[in-house]
Amino acid sequence: MEATVSVIIPVFNAEQYIEKAIISAIQQPEVKQIIVVNDGSTDNTEHILDKLLIDYSILEVYYHTNKENRGRSATRNLALQKAKCNYIAFLDADDFYLEHRFLKDFEIINHNKFLDGVYNAIGVHFYREYKDSEFEKLKLTTITKKISPENLFENLIYHKNGHFSLDGLLLKSDVFNKIGLFNEELAVGEDSDLILKAAIVCKLESGQIDKPVAIRGVHEKNIFNNSQFYSDYNFKVFESLLFWCYKKNVDLKYVDWIMDNLWRLKFKEKLSMLTYIRYWSTLFIINPKVLFSKLAIKYFPLIRLRKQYFSFLYNK
Repeated sequence: MEATVSVIIPVFNAEQYIEKAIISAIQQPEVKQIIVVNDGSTDNTEHILDKLLIDYSILEVYYHTNKENRGRSATRNLALQKAKCNYIAFLDADDFYLEHRFLKDFEIINHNKFLDGVYNAIGVHFYREYKDSEFEKLKLTTITKKISPENLFENLIYHKNGHFSLDGLLLKSDVFNKIGLFNEELAVGEDSDLILKAAIVCKLESGQIDKPVAIRGVHEKNIFNNSQFYSDYNFKVFESLLFWCYKKNVDLKYVDWIMDNLWRLKFKEKLSMLTYIRYWSTLFIINPKVLFSKLAIKYFPLIRLRKQYFSFLYNK
């Protein structure tokens, strides 16, 4: 079977960038379907899409009911339901692919048919003024060394050796039968949530990690400029991941790593012991497998904070 790619592009008020994104996908020979979902844009995006539809037969444009704004997760999910190719790739409306975006991916896949996906580096282009420190931070979003698929999740959740983004990821279309769709309850972090789920149950290999296959556009309206907004959603991403693990009955080692990160964040809030215990209850009681495991003891607040509350026992 020929390897073909459906590219999914969610768009909301990206009139300055959307045409460049679409053209960059059209120029990839492996791409046979480009699915754009207009998420309630109020600028000139719809007009631009109508014009491009006339010229490019592989382009498809969809809207939510009544052309309402539903957010990135619901928008990507609608596109996934329309995808027809055997591989799925993503592209944000203000980003663009570079030449030969999928060349390395399929070289790797052709040598290992059991792979579920390939991830790559992405670069950056600033459409606004920037500091040198910003450029250094974003110039290459990548995994910095080759990591076995079995160790990928641990590396990602503990921020070892970098990370990758959706723009640099190619997945088999049947992967979504394993991991599900994007979590529509997450306003941000839905991409990280999905990538981490894939790292648990899929076999993902690194592709081109030393130079970019796509470019992220950075401008004044980027949501990731709001670091506090993202920080507030860290809890929600880990909770989403945890409850998904419960449903999928995944190995407890993954639950352990997620719990570890979740509690590290929670304890920074410096809440009362009673509040911590109530939170512990919401995480453990709903899942008997976890409740009756050593993790229930390991993450019980009195155990985790024993040195803080019973410091006299540890004083020499």
